[in-house]
Amino acid sequence: MSDENTALVRVLGRWDVLVVAFGAMIGFGWIVLTGDFLRDAGALGAASAFAVGGVVVSLIGLTYAELVSVIPKAGGEHNYVLRGMGARPAFATSWLLVLGYITVVAFEAVALPESLSYLVPGLESARLWSVAGSDVYGMWVLVGVLAAVVMTALNYVGVRPAAMFQTIAVLFLCAVGATLLAGAFIGGTTEHLRPAFGSGLGGTIGVLMAVPFLFVGFDVIPQTAEEIKVPFRQVGVILVLSVGCAAAWYILVMLTVGSAMPADDLGVSGLAAADGMAALWDSSVMGNVLVLGGIAGILTSWNGFVIGVSRLLYAMAQSGMMPAWFGRVHPRFRTPGNAILFVGAFSVIAPFFGSELLTWMVDAGGLAIIVAYTMVALTFLALRRNEPELDRPFRVPAGRVVGCLAVAFGLGLAVLFLPGMPSGLTTPEWIVVGLWGAFGVLLGRRVPRVRPGPDAEERLLAVRQPSRER
Repeated sequence: MSDENTALVRVLGRWDVLVVAFGAMIGFGWIVLTGDFLRDAGALGAASAFAVGGVVVSLIGLTYAELVSVIPKAGGEHNYVLRGMGARPAFATSWLLVLGYITVVAFEAVALPESLSYLVPGLESARLWSVAGSDVYGMWVLVGVLAAVVMTALNYVGVRPAAMFQTIAVLFLCAVGATLLAGAFIGGTTEHLRPAFGSGLGGTIGVLMAVPFLFVGFDVIPQTAEEIKVPFRQVGVILVLSVGCAAAWYILVMLTVGSAMPADDLGVSGLAAADGMAALWDSSVMGNVLVLGGIAGILTSWNGFVIGVSRLLYAMAQSGMMPAWFGRVHPRFRTPGNAILFVGAFSVIAPFFGSELLTWMVDAGGLAIIVAYTMVALTFLALRRNEPELDRPFRVPAGRVVGCLAVAFGLGLAVLFLPGMPSGLTTPEWIVVGLWGAFGVLLGRRVPRVRPGPDAEERLLAVRQPSRER
């Protein structure tokens, strides 16, 4: 339960909420993967996959939109599942999300120096060692550690500074996108958009399989619910809007880059989007500008997930599921400072382990996030059934249909991680899932069996209090 020493403050406006979520969804993948998407699916096929994927993610997002308006508390999913399904399902869902979020944060500390290597010759120097076949370089470590310290400090001193940084970076991203669009009119041609669907339906489906994972990040909005000063109904609208903005961004990239060069040439390019931008403007400088846009995407994703995972850990501590240390709020900055420092520590040590190990963790975290999405959709349906008269400032039309579709899509996405599927997890990635799950089982044994309901958190804390006093 929050008091004056643990309460967050409402300082985020509409724009802040939108840019935090949009920025979290736009990383560096739109630069790295564009060539493969265009080669396999064609420009229109890839754009269509992102449009369909946007609809799928929006259905899941709609369940979040209703729940955040009903339960506007920091930690988002943690509180929804606690009320709708009980304490232990809430712990399991939150524990999975911590894995998903924190691996993204750690990976960005590795992705940033690697991305800067495209612009700054010599960063790939002073080799230290190799981890899982991935070389670790001294300059990469230095850049990654310094960036991690800065990003941690930025979030530690307040959510407003973090939101302001997000605004600046997202505006730069938008400027890069506008430049890319202008370049398509100047140097692009529709001839390069043929064949429109690449290798056919199979190529489009292949892109569609990857699309939902590029949209992860909209759920950062519910994590910051106690810091948002926007009417609850509007928060739900902004959440769905953020997904639409991300879909529009990816569609823009597919069509504009696709108009720059033949798909086969883009498919063999090391950095297709940058080469496409350079071709559109007939300037290598403009290609570098696009890489800067990708770096901005890394920073916005990094920043967004630091905000998200720190609030999730804070919420778990407030419910007594994590040590109280994580639930402490800085008396001056009004941020969950200890949780932010904990997350920052992961970012600081991540560059020492190289990209391959972090890739395994991110892929494992992707499965964790999809499972959590499915749990939220199930919670949405449970609350519609168990508390039909609950005040819902943002009420999803045809809620039962939307909820069932969200559950079906969530399960379908989870299946894609299974062995034998094109995007199935490898053995090292399953080991990560297993170890994290085993550690979670040990921690989860301390969580009492508290049934769902409006007062679930109060009952949970009442059970936990005697053990704390002992």
